[in-house]
Amino acid sequence: MATINPGIIGTKLLYAFEGKGALPDSILQAIRDQGIAGVTLFRDLNVSSPQQVRDLTAALQNIAAQAGQLPLLIAADQEGGQLMAINGTTPLPGNMALGATQSEELAYQTGKVLALELSAMGINVNYAPSMDVNNNPQNPVIGVRSFGADPLLVGKFGAALISGSQDHGVVACAKHFPGHGDTAGDSHHMLPTVPHDRTHLESVEFPPFLAAFREEVQMVMTAHLTLPALEPEEDTPATLSRILLTDLLRSTFHYNGVTITDAMNMKAIQQGNGLAVEAMAAFRAGADILLMGPDVVDQNLVYENTLLAAKRGFLDVKELEQSAERVFAMRAGIREHFVQPDLSMIKCDEHLQIARQIAEKSITLLRNDANLLPLKLNKQKRIVVLLPKPVDLTPADTSSYVKLSLLPLIKKEHTNVIEMQYNMQPDDVEINAILQQTQADDLIVIGTINARQHPGQAKLVKTLLNTFGSDQIISVALRLPDDVLFFSQVKTALCTYSILEPSLQALVNVVFGHLTTKGRLPVPIGDLYSIGYGIGYVS
Repeated sequence: MATINPGIIGTKLLYAFEGKGALPDSILQAIRDQGIAGVTLFRDLNVSSPQQVRDLTAALQNIAAQAGQLPLLIAADQEGGQLMAINGTTPLPGNMALGATQSEELAYQTGKVLALELSAMGINVNYAPSMDVNNNPQNPVIGVRSFGADPLLVGKFGAALISGSQDHGVVACAKHFPGHGDTAGDSHHMLPTVPHDRTHLESVEFPPFLAAFREEVQMVMTAHLTLPALEPEEDTPATLSRILLTDLLRSTFHYNGVTITDAMNMKAIQQGNGLAVEAMAAFRAGADILLMGPDVVDQNLVYENTLLAAKRGFLDVKELEQSAERVFAMRAGIREHFVQPDLSMIKCDEHLQIARQIAEKSITLLRNDANLLPLKLNKQKRIVVLLPKPVDLTPADTSSYVKLSLLPLIKKEHTNVIEMQYNMQPDDVEINAILQQTQADDLIVIGTINARQHPGQAKLVKTLLNTFGSDQIISVALRLPDDVLFFSQVKTALCTYSILEPSLQALVNVVFGHLTTKGRLPVPIGDLYSIGYGIGYVS
């Protein structure tokens, strides 16, 4: 039987837990007895306010210190835009909005803002940025989390965000290696495939990650997807593939940082007792850290079985030790260099101004064929605003926490306005009810969110166009810009890429002529518009 220090196994595991105040006994035991690398904080499990998060992380680090251990890795999915694990922070519009600004400097500033605000709360690892190339409009999980469809742009903007984060003390994490952009499935629910040959992979999927490696990104997250061009074993996700995590990532790309799996409780990975085997496969493939969910049974199953597998010789102890050394080095670096600013850093004027700049430079005007913009309305004319009720379209989404409204912003410009919210998938009954509340001389502003996946939204817009005509309807794609494909007769169309307040304010300022449009499409819209398209107008 091989001899191995149990702490070697522990520091290769990152746990989640449920609790916002007093720490549960299970996580205390895991820190003290197993020596886990750290924890991931999730909005629904661990977060109520920045002060509460700061108190929570301090308690976690105190437990580790009392146990004589290195600082814990404390991580969160704080991407900006649709995925914000920590609320109460600066509402940054997100990656695709950054791509629309065409400003690498704003990408750097985004990384800086994220890092300073996370570190103020005691969080030292950010699972960002997404380096996935959004070249599949059917992709249900990446979308606006990507900077765009151009691998060069994704690489440049991702590298800038990484630099901004790591220059200000927070470990950045390039994800989802080797690239999750061109999948038609969501690995939270199933095992998707990237079907392309190596030539395509080397020209599209890989370049952004190579840019991240040149920027010396400290962490890479692996994807739960298959790559049959490189990994011939059917149904072997990248997370479990030695060909991808060791031969490609380490030997070919010479990446020397820490690798972490995507969450091991996702349905692309075997669950239940099979999770112990999947964990062993991930370690054999070369993963440094497993990102575990909050289930204590799963956590203990993986820890105990991995320790036994190492003792029985099923895992290479030397490789485990080398892997653990990378994690120990990262934790030691945090001990030496991590600085925690004051909470006043969060949502400070400087950070809010950066969010506003991103929003203002990203709003993209696709059409103004009816010359509605800038809007000059008779005070008696009514504006009807129609907005979808935000929901989380994937587990990697926090949109359901957003109160989406344009009413107070438009009222500052035009007092005769009403607002109605509709379901993400409106049916005929709801559409007819909206029509009954809308008058022939109303000007209609309708927002949509991912109409490709929600055809009821497209039907609503087309019904409005057919009923009232296209000269009095302003369509706003609030997330993915290709919504216009599904009601192509619309004459006035804009994109915001975000439903957060800075983007909504910038939209209203554009509509009423206080801002000119500067945004350019970071993704193509079918055959209608290519990357870089956008109309600018002077009010």
